[in-house]
Amino acid sequence: MEDHDILLKFQDPASRNLAFNQLVRKYQSKVYWHVRKMVIDHDDADDLTQDVFIKVWKHLENFRQDAALFTWIYRIATNECLNFLSSKRRRFLLPLTDVGAELAAKIEADPALAGDEVELKLQQAILRLPDKQRLVFNLRYYDEMPYEQMAEVTGTSVGALKASYHHAVKKVEEYVTRNTAD
Repeated sequence: MEDHDILLKFQDPASRNLAFNQLVRKYQSKVYWHVRKMVIDHDDADDLTQDVFIKVWKHLENFRQDAALFTWIYRIATNECLNFLSSKRRRFLLPLTDVGAELAAKIEADPALAGDEVELKLQQAILRLPDKQRLVFNLRYYDEMPYEQMAEVTGTSVGALKASYHHAVKKVEEYVTRNTAD
């Protein structure tokens, strides 16, 4: 079902619930994995995904359609992730590196996320990136999102996103190289 059709159905109170269910079915998996790549933990990702769709439900009626629906939902998911990570850091008074180490430990302990050694090193390297750099890296590397769409999701200029991605790639390469030479 096309986004336009979902939005039309949502405007009609008689088909609003059906339209929202179709929207959730269409985007739930993408949103979940976008969130999971940022917060790592399944339960946290599950909760945040639910929070994202609650916000979508509350605000979909006012969606202006000046961006793609997918982009708007991803922006909500991105903001939820960044707020969650920031809140977690404040709540536990953890510096950025400790949060990255905590998330890296969760990757090693979770059989669903365990891959081969190279994939594990890649994930550990990504987790050591600052949150916004990690977000840019995930959107570009895993989701293969064009910079223009990333700019809509993050509210950041294309030039800044390219620079952020470049720096993230360098940091990831350095970490993987340094930690596979053991």
